[in-house]
Amino acid sequence: MMISTKGRYALRVLIDLAQNGKEQCVSLRDVAQRQQISVKYLEAVIAILNRSGLVISHMGKNGGYQLSRQPQQYRIGDILRITEGDIAPVSCLECGDNKCERADDCTTLPMWMELKRIISDYLDNLTLEDLIEGNVTKII
Repeated sequence: MMISTKGRYALRVLIDLAQNGKEQCVSLRDVAQRQQISVKYLEAVIAILNRSGLVISHMGKNGGYQLSRQPQQYRIGDILRITEGDIAPVSCLECGDNKCERADDCTTLPMWMELKRIISDYLDNLTLEDLIEGNVTKII
């Protein structure tokens, strides 16, 4: 499993909005400049975030984007699932049911399942606020 630029940029956009959009909307151009990401790419990322309800868009002269809720209410696991799809470490665990014909005889499957659980638990226990505040702890 590798998190793509789409997932990484989504986190950066949401953190930027949390830090800069408390009082007013933030333009995508301002986010792009601060984050050094192209506006064109951010338009695709923000569209996903907007459709999923993670951000609110405001049209007009002073328009832009804001978070739809408080940073502590955004779980990192949810954000990555929205932008990346399933965050399984191996393809046979993607999208729920294991459809691998070797599943019954696979001696590595329990390890992959446990790794997926650990990754999900970790990411689901981290929030945007944790990232902003630097409250990222080691598991081991």
